[in-house]
Amino acid sequence: MGEVRPIVRVGDPVLHAPCEPVTRFDDALRALVDDMFASMYAADGVGLAANQIGAPLRVFVYDCPDDDGVRHRGVVVNPALKLPGVGERRLDAGEEGCLSVPGQYAPLPRSDRATVHGSDAEGRPVTVEGTGMLARCLQHETDHLDGHLYIDRLPAKRRKQVLAAYEQSLATGQIPTNNPPGT
Repeated sequence: MGEVRPIVRVGDPVLHAPCEPVTRFDDALRALVDDMFASMYAADGVGLAANQIGAPLRVFVYDCPDDDGVRHRGVVVNPALKLPGVGERRLDAGEEGCLSVPGQYAPLPRSDRATVHGSDAEGRPVTVEGTGMLARCLQHETDHLDGHLYIDRLPAKRRKQVLAAYEQSLATGQIPTNNPPGT
């Protein structure tokens, strides 16, 4: 179900601009979602934003566990991210990676809880509440739709290190053919 599309990599302009809201919930959107799931699974990812396969629309898919190890799978169209208030927020300083920056990981503090409100591929309202990896995924994928990569949130020195390592892996042909699990 769905066609595996190439994952767009860091530096491509489609990753660095905000995505357009979805206004039509039709067969074309459902086909895009199918392609997104196929592409995410082929790359061994846990989340994928539409712009990561070149479609600048506010859509992401996910298939990852929460803090309790319960696996969640779905799609969110036109997501609005909500994080706990500053006084209620706890940070998870775990490592993060991205299918658009293959092979590279860095610690990145994120809220250990997150909620997105949006629609499913049929246009019905959905709310996804996540903890642990799912919370990280919801934040990461929403960032993509806003034109940001996880490396944009890193301190400048660490960001340069990650990009240099990525460039080195490109130059030596060591980019993995199957990206390790990441978002």
